[in-house]
Amino acid sequence: MSDQSNLTKAELAQTIADQVGLTATATQAVIDGFLAAVVLALEEHRSVQLRGFGTFTIIKRAPRVGRNPRTKERVPVPERAAPVFRPCRELRQAVASHKQEG
Repeated sequence: MSDQSNLTKAELAQTIADQVGLTATATQAVIDGFLAAVVLALEEHRSVQLRGFGTFTIIKRAPRVGRNPRTKERVPVPERAAPVFRPCRELRQAVASHKQEG
C-alpha cells in the first residue's frame, strides 16, 4: 500500500487479492460488481446491510432555502435523497480504539 492516508480501489483490490489468492484483476471485478449492486439497491431506495460492517441507506433531505454565494440571493433547494453509511458498533469501536499516528 502507499504511504498516503487514502486507500484506492486498486490498492484495496490488491490487498484482498493477496489475502484470498485471487488475481488483482479478478478481485477488481468482484469489487466493481459489489459496488454496482450497492448503487442499484440504493437507487431503488433499498438498504444494504453488511453485518459486522454497517448499513448503506437512503435518507430524505428536507427542502430548504440556500444562498447563492456570489449574489447572496436566496435560492430554494428542493427535497432530495442522499446516500448514508452507518457503521455498526463493532466498526465504530475498532476505529475509536485504534491510536492515530502522527
